[in-house]
Amino acid sequence: MGSMHLNLERTDDGGAALAQFYRERALGGADLIITGGAAVNREGAGGRTYALVNEPESTPALSRAVAAVHEAGGHLALQLFHAGRYAFEATFGLKPIAPSSVYSRFSRCEPEAMDEQQIQRTIADFAAGARRARELGFDAVEIMASEGYLINQFVSPLTNLRDDAWGGDAERRRRFPLAVLRAVRDAVGPDFPVIVRTSGADLVDGSSSDRELDDLAVALVGAGVDALNVGIGWHESSVPTVQALVPHGHWLAVARRVREAVRGAGFEAPVIASNRVNSIPLADEALARGDADLVAMARPFLADPRIVETSRAGRLELVNTCIGCNEACLDRSFGDEPVSCLVNPRAGRELEYPPIPLPALPASHEQAAPPASIDGPGQVAVVGAGPAGLQAAATLAAAGIRVDLFEAAGAIGGQFQLAGRVPGKADFLETIRYFENLLPGLGVRVVTGTHVEPSDLAGYAHVVVASGVLPRTVKLPGTDLGHVVDYRQAFAEPTAVGRRVAIIGAGGIAVDLAHLLAEADPEREITIMRRNGRIGEGIGPSTRWAVLAELRAAGVRTLTGVVYTRITADGVEITNAEGAPELVPGDTVILAAGQEPHVTLAEGLAREGIPHTVIGGARDASGLNAVRAFDDGLRAGTAVAALLTDAPAAAR
Repeated sequence: MGSMHLNLERTDDGGAALAQFYRERALGGADLIITGGAAVNREGAGGRTYALVNEPESTPALSRAVAAVHEAGGHLALQLFHAGRYAFEATFGLKPIAPSSVYSRFSRCEPEAMDEQQIQRTIADFAAGARRARELGFDAVEIMASEGYLINQFVSPLTNLRDDAWGGDAERRRRFPLAVLRAVRDAVGPDFPVIVRTSGADLVDGSSSDRELDDLAVALVGAGVDALNVGIGWHESSVPTVQALVPHGHWLAVARRVREAVRGAGFEAPVIASNRVNSIPLADEALARGDADLVAMARPFLADPRIVETSRAGRLELVNTCIGCNEACLDRSFGDEPVSCLVNPRAGRELEYPPIPLPALPASHEQAAPPASIDGPGQVAVVGAGPAGLQAAATLAAAGIRVDLFEAAGAIGGQFQLAGRVPGKADFLETIRYFENLLPGLGVRVVTGTHVEPSDLAGYAHVVVASGVLPRTVKLPGTDLGHVVDYRQAFAEPTAVGRRVAIIGAGGIAVDLAHLLAEADPEREITIMRRNGRIGEGIGPSTRWAVLAELRAAGVRTLTGVVYTRITADGVEITNAEGAPELVPGDTVILAAGQEPHVTLAEGLAREGIPHTVIGGARDASGLNAVRAFDDGLRAGTAVAALLTDAPAAAR
């Protein structure tokens, strides 16, 4: 399991949450786990939640994590970290340091160029951190020298402008990582494994060439590193690296190139591949091809801590697949909120919520027929099989509650069915596949194509209403014209959409729809527009820029600051941001101006006095996203199960 910063490293719980997180991954089949970065000093921390390996306050949490992983039969490596110019002065009030004073767009700072004393002190801090890791019982250390952090900054001609012993040509720029490696090796001895996460591709114009990075890899192996973990890209790169739109296994060729350079130099040190490998079969293929000697997956272990165990058992249909959304993991890791997972809201909260067990036998793919009558008290009905309802049903069933899940549509998944059609989002359909197999195995009766009324639900002890959202009504002259459709209709029949498309609204759904329509017909003229705010508002920061770049490349026009006048047979009349009248042409006009709660069922249950809980978009459509929907399902399922079993709820 590759390194992920979790924002749990300095939680005031003695390391309990961190230890349980790693313990579950070790139990699930991760033999070697690499921790999130542990800063070797305060000026190198990536934020105030980072562990500080050389300070006593971090010892209890790190020690507890080691003990938990060892108890589970796994091995734990500590990643030694220094952010360099990617650090933030606000963290500890310390000026970030770097090989040269080159402005960072990521941390929005101009760092201080390191003098000789600072260089030597930093090398010593890496060595001290490695020594401390061995004392605490870690099984290995990994030196972070990729992703644009300090050591990578020394290697790159973009960020190392020095002309002394530490820079000026490629050989001198390599001196700092080699010095760190030798100091670490001296600190831990010859028998303690040392990994270096080295860059295989910076993906920044003017940075290190492939040849220079290969030469560094060979030099590191020659200096005694035990394994090379190949990282990809910088935070300032304009090339997507981990987003869903990056194809699976896209970066394996980079690891292969580094491995061939190492083998060509006569060395046998193993090379580890990473990034956009989200399944065990894909990892197996990479190893069989000789792309790498080991494969490190990070986010897939967030989505499913048992991914190895379940895959080895031949039950791939029950793997909860990482969808590459970054919304609850990477986007949170740059702040202070604990990292979790959109499709697995338990991640990072393993002590708060019990795990959902795997069914004892492979789940049947057959859906139950609609019941002739409602069973008696003691059951819970979940109405709506979108993300919130699916999670609630699974959580309730795992707690021993008999659950009926009703969905008006012909299949489960809700708006994940729409998202799965968008280019780069096919993995959203894997989430649906997971629940299609999990829920029957847990005893949930799944009833699709059935609309239920409050009177149908009177026999249940409790009803969880996850009826979702409806497209927001747009009050504009012309919305009743024949060429005007809402976003659901456009997703359902993209081929029926005209050549000229005007989309009213520019949030996440509108952006996804524009992406789908542009790929389906590259000749389409598509305009998305909104009154105020940014295009793609609500899309996570690590993904939004990449998606918008795709839209620009596809020729999609984006307008903000518009005032709508009316819809005509020719398109949408607006006043643009410059105050001029304009006709946005549209053979098809699509309404994608937000969502509103689907409250009909909840209102009926309230009138009938039937106990119920409303979750997801049916509760509140403002700022709705799938992260909140899955979280609502977990919380509500836990609380209702506790209510019905008289057990204390972990969270209400």
